Amino acid sequence: MTPSPPLAPLSEEEGRALLSLARQAVCAAAARTPLPDPGPEPDRLQRAQGAFVTLRQGHQLRGCIGVVVSRKSLAATVVRCAAAAASEDPRFAPVTQEEVSGLEVEISVLETPREVRDLDAIEVGRHGLLITLGSRQGLLLPQVAVERGWDRTTFLRETCRKADLDPDAWRDGARIEVFGAQVIPAPGTD
Repeated sequence: MTPSPPLAPLSEEEGRALLSLARQAVCAAAARTPLPDPGPEPDRLQRAQGAFVTLRQGHQLRGCIGVVVSRKSLAATVVRCAAAAASEDPRFAPVTQEEVSGLEVEISVLETPREVRDLDAIEVGRHGLLITLGSRQGLLLPQVAVERGWDRTTFLRETCRKADLDPDAWRDGARIEVFGAQVIPAPGTD
């Protein structure tokens, strides 16, 4: 199977449209009302693509959920992930209606992951990591390593920990995949 060509980056307008949909989905999840319908989407947002939605309160993580590869449109994927970040992240209690106005919403639109065998191909700050061993899988977005000041080895170890694996599983047969992401920051945070 030939990999599909990379999708063009989102325009500023498309990014704003996704942020608006994500915020509407967070509001709906907090209010326990139906999720927004993406409606007629620009062509680029109709393409299937993986995405993660990260919620922060101040500088503190408040929820993060996503899918690596999606069969749904990017807009529909963002709506579902935003709602899940607000209500289904097992690390946090569901977001309340009172919290919504203070949340920052960030979207990471993912490129399709590709396996790497040469660790020098991993670029901290450009690549996210997906590490799989057996039924365990851990993923960290590209911005995580930068935010925490990690080098490549620490990034690999922390992704293994995220998968609930031994931190050195990346040396012992785990599958290592990299992916890029277009990060759409909350307004005023870029």
